[in-house]
Amino acid sequence: MLTVDELNLREALLREVATSAGAVALAAFHARKPGDFTLKGRQDFLTEADGMVESHVRALITKAFPLDGILGEEAGGYLSDRLWVIDPIDGTANFARGIPHFCISIAFHEQGETLLGVIFNPASNEFYFARKGQGATKNGVPLTAAKTEAITNASVEIGWSPRVESADYLAAQQRVLEKGANIRRGASGALAIAWVAEGRTDGYAEYYMNAWDCLAGLLMVREAGGVTGTYPAEQAELLTGGAIFAAAPGVAVDFSQAMRIAIADEDRKGEAA
Repeated sequence: MLTVDELNLREALLREVATSAGAVALAAFHARKPGDFTLKGRQDFLTEADGMVESHVRALITKAFPLDGILGEEAGGYLSDRLWVIDPIDGTANFARGIPHFCISIAFHEQGETLLGVIFNPASNEFYFARKGQGATKNGVPLTAAKTEAITNASVEIGWSPRVESADYLAAQQRVLEKGANIRRGASGALAIAWVAEGRTDGYAEYYMNAWDCLAGLLMVREAGGVTGTYPAEQAELLTGGAIFAAAPGVAVDFSQAMRIAIADEDRKGEAA
């Protein structure tokens, strides 16, 4: 395991890298032209900025910690006991269409645990950060999950992936609506999870997300007193993705039951899904 000093060095680098990567992304956002993107798959957008930002992040991490592993959305990678997990631009569809709701998401994972996470929206200058056991912050201000006590008063977000049948999403939305919650969608899963940590929304769920989209945010939710699902149950799942769940404690059980995504054992409040 890393010493406190070694983790402190990685925290300092993470903050520095996320800030500089945000500047690269924001410059590209302002310089983009309409239609300046390609599609990797159905509703799977790719811009030149994705690769540029990831290359920037990789270069700085490799220079500082050449023995650490890196797993990124664009260039892939491999599992390692000490692993940086990078989404250079989450919310690429928003980015490509000129909507300033996107972010850089980076997590540091060691031996099965996410220890550090940052989510940075450079367009709004919102810098979310978490360190395991030390809480979560936005621009230095501590975050706390919402105090909502009934799902009938909740506003939640449900993500979408073409890997899952549309019928499954429609059925889940119907169950959530029948519980009485309001549903929203912002098209950036990483920011959506950060918003759960901040208390802006009461929950986020998606039937398939990759590790780079969610690791940093899930740490933030836990550090802000929220509830998360079981992903990743083991390190190998960092390569495969899975079902993601995050919620305020007061609505977690009902939201979990409606989505049919289990809550992590240590987070259970009463009978869960």
